[in-house]
Amino acid sequence: MTEAQFIPKAYAKTVENGSYTWSSPSNIALVKYWGKKKNQIPENPSISFTLNNCKTTTTVSFSKKEDSDSFSFDVFLDGDKKDGFKPKIETFFKRVETYLPFLKDYHFKIETSNTFPHSSGIASSASGMSALALCLMSVEKELLSDDVISSTVEKSEDETYFLQKASFLARLGSGSACRSLEGDLVVWGEHANIEGSSDLFGVKFPHQVHDVFKNYHDTILLVDKGEKQVSSTVGHNLMYGHPFAQERFKQAHKNLEAISKILQEGDLDKFIALVESEALTLHAMMMTSMPYFILMKPNTLQIINKIWAFRAETGSKVCFTLDAGANVHVLYPEKEAKTVLAFIENELAVFCQNGQYINDHVGFGANLIKSE
Repeated sequence: MTEAQFIPKAYAKTVENGSYTWSSPSNIALVKYWGKKKNQIPENPSISFTLNNCKTTTTVSFSKKEDSDSFSFDVFLDGDKKDGFKPKIETFFKRVETYLPFLKDYHFKIETSNTFPHSSGIASSASGMSALALCLMSVEKELLSDDVISSTVEKSEDETYFLQKASFLARLGSGSACRSLEGDLVVWGEHANIEGSSDLFGVKFPHQVHDVFKNYHDTILLVDKGEKQVSSTVGHNLMYGHPFAQERFKQAHKNLEAISKILQEGDLDKFIALVESEALTLHAMMMTSMPYFILMKPNTLQIINKIWAFRAETGSKVCFTLDAGANVHVLYPEKEAKTVLAFIENELAVFCQNGQYINDHVGFGANLIKSE
């Protein structure tokens, strides 16, 4: 696929108004992406678990306008109008207008809600932008006749094309959003050993995954539910000129190759070592950029040390990873769920803000909730 293949040739139908609702999950990267080129192209490939319970539900209602001179939309979060979100959505619309040329023809009401705190390091932009992209793709699908679709792709590939383009569009809103449409493991970024991998959109991990990774659990410990002091966009930009950037990009390529084998073979000790190293490397890049910054909190480190001690004492295969924030993702296999949840409740919840955490597990992507 190239960018040009996502440009529609024509819209055969006229639709006056309508509404679509999609839910799309967040995801947690195992091999991290940090640093990007122009047009939201990643500097290195990444792979993530798709989550199930941490998700965004978005409804996009649209109505035909008399003029097509500018973008027109309103944004609501949990029922409250959020004009502060409009600049990010407008930037997104500008980036994707070439691929969705109907955007200026309609006024959009964008209503969204999360099952988790916004802007706290649980990739709300990933679930939010992927849900929005899917709603807009549903509008386009309604505008396109079968003849126009088949002139772009083969009939049998319509669903694949829909998801690939939605992932492509989501990426232009938030890079990691392209990994939220499918599951249970998604790769984003070209890699020699991952067939079909692309910098333009996420693809399902193409190999058979060992049973131990089926229904893997992720309990997210909410260390800090507030907005991050440094946004991911700013953090990514600080990779330009970073003294360790090029070595980090090479390391990520090697780690993706390594974790591909681990996921197929089921070696949990190697999984733990790689995933925790990736998490700490991500934050090391933040701490060694210029200007430098720290998103971890003291309780983040307390939790990490508790996990290490518990693993040493019990032989458990529990481990942690971190996103771009203070919260800790506690990863563990299904067979250890009862033991690890007791450990979390008894020893880790005290380090969470108001004792709060979210129990989640691997999921399988976005869902169309309603169309009208």
